[in-house]
Amino acid sequence: MSRGHEKNHQWNLSYFLVALVVFSVAQFLFSERPTVQVIPYSQFLQLVNEQKVSDLRVENDRISGKLQEPIAGHNLFSTIRVDPALATDLAHSGVGFTGVNENTFLGGLLGWLLPFGLIMLIWHFMFRGLAEKQGMGGLMNIGKSRAKVFVERDTGVTFADVAGIDEARVELVEIVSFLKDKAKYARLGAHIPKGTLLVGPPGTGKTLVAKAIAGEAGVPFFSISGSEFVEMFVGVGAARVHDLFEQARQAAPCIIFIDELDALGKMRGVGAWGGNDEKEQTLNQLLAELDGFDPREGVVLLAATNRPEVLDPALLRAGRIDRQILIDRPDRKGRQAILTVHLKKIVVGPDLDSERIADITTGFTGADIANLVNEAAIVATRRGAETVSLDDFTAAVERIVAGIERKSSLLLPDERQVVAYHEIGHALAASNLPAMDPVHKVSIVPRAIGSLGYTLQRPTEDHFLISCQMLKDRIVVLMAGRAAEFLAYGQISTGAADDLARATDIARQLITRFGMSAELGQAVLERKSATYLGERMQEVAERDYSQITAREVDLGIRALLDEAYQRAKVLLESHRDDLDAGARLLLERETLTPEEFAPLLPLKRPLIRAARPLTR
Repeated sequence: MSRGHEKNHQWNLSYFLVALVVFSVAQFLFSERPTVQVIPYSQFLQLVNEQKVSDLRVENDRISGKLQEPIAGHNLFSTIRVDPALATDLAHSGVGFTGVNENTFLGGLLGWLLPFGLIMLIWHFMFRGLAEKQGMGGLMNIGKSRAKVFVERDTGVTFADVAGIDEARVELVEIVSFLKDKAKYARLGAHIPKGTLLVGPPGTGKTLVAKAIAGEAGVPFFSISGSEFVEMFVGVGAARVHDLFEQARQAAPCIIFIDELDALGKMRGVGAWGGNDEKEQTLNQLLAELDGFDPREGVVLLAATNRPEVLDPALLRAGRIDRQILIDRPDRKGRQAILTVHLKKIVVGPDLDSERIADITTGFTGADIANLVNEAAIVATRRGAETVSLDDFTAAVERIVAGIERKSSLLLPDERQVVAYHEIGHALAASNLPAMDPVHKVSIVPRAIGSLGYTLQRPTEDHFLISCQMLKDRIVVLMAGRAAEFLAYGQISTGAADDLARATDIARQLITRFGMSAELGQAVLERKSATYLGERMQEVAERDYSQITAREVDLGIRALLDEAYQRAKVLLESHRDDLDAGARLLLERETLTPEEFAPLLPLKRPLIRAARPLTR
């Protein structure tokens, strides 16, 4: 909505309010009232003595009633009261007198308008502010878009600030090229896709990428969250969508960025209410706007979500959101590139190796790495160092992954010994299974809630395929803690509760999702939905297999866990001396690294020969 139209609407509202006040005053002044004869107070006293009045109504400053004999054709009278003592003296003197009302017309008018004005002020300062927060306030702003407009100098982000997305950058650069040189694409009749959806796990930099595109192209950047379109009143969100696209057309070439698109574009007709509600009206308006604007105008729609599985199919069809660009967790090379960007913001030592930091941050997103760099700087500041070293990054990784140290939680001596055997059991199993990631550190210092110790492994490379043997070896490492407890004390404790839960999850996926069970074959019994918010949300899906198959699944999981437990006991029995020595050393130092305890050094990995090419 333009500023001129907004002023016209404000003047119209002012005229309406003025007309309402004038009409109310006119109605108050010219309304028909019963004819009343105003008489002096002395005449009233005389009529009282002659008993010619009745139905008296005594107020603070006025007396009214009915006349037995009409005066000037009026049956009702009214008189202003006078002080009783003064009235008695004046009556004896025989002088005529009457009272005077001190209230004026202006005072009465103000007394009538003051409550109305007070109500308006209360509405303006209290209820209007609350209503605006709920999307109801301001008749002039109810359909106005809340998009924040950034120009090039406000975003302050370019592709130099974005790393680890080399594959996606090619398509993103194409969008920038179109915004800078539309004639180049129009020459052959091509046009940029109307909409581009950035999908990926939380923290991978989708919003940062959108700002980088605007910064590179030097065009206005309209940024808004999908939840800001959804309001209480039906039609408000649709009006805001329309207003946003109108602003964008006037500012073209520009970029519209809708973050958290799933709040606006969720699949219609799903849920307890279904039907035609505010969200559906807003989504319908967005679909209409996508169909209505010409991509040659230079308006590019970017959207981001980490829940692509819930989006409406009509939103993702060709001609609306034409492209989907995956912004995934970075690999080792990408993590190192992201580290290079963030390390410029802190003071690091000259011998800091970013490759080693990238090795211990497998699975970290760009936001996680930024947080890691900040945590490392805090750790270095806390110990009074001049620069940030690799040890600070290691401590920061442990803080993020395992939690803060709880040195105040003192364990009993017997419990510390059990925890020491438990953790060294994990470490020895991981070190003696070639397919496992090497051990980085073992500790019996309590950190997270319920964790009395931890074994930190450091992946040396990113795995995209995992073999059946690797999954079974992971279960062995998880069961090795309980196996070590049994070998040392002949009994088990509750310390392996989390290990058992994780081992059971791996065993279930091995059977039901990956088809690696000889008894159940290669059928997929439980499917994983395309989600970036974790697998546990999808585990509530109904099972589509029989009770007999479910029993086979349960027996298969039990067999895998029992097999892994027996393998762990056999492995640790063959390294019993290392188990005892490692537990004693761990009790003494509380923390061990492979350099301090040689049996934790990783075995040499067998070389994997390249597969032969298929021949006909």
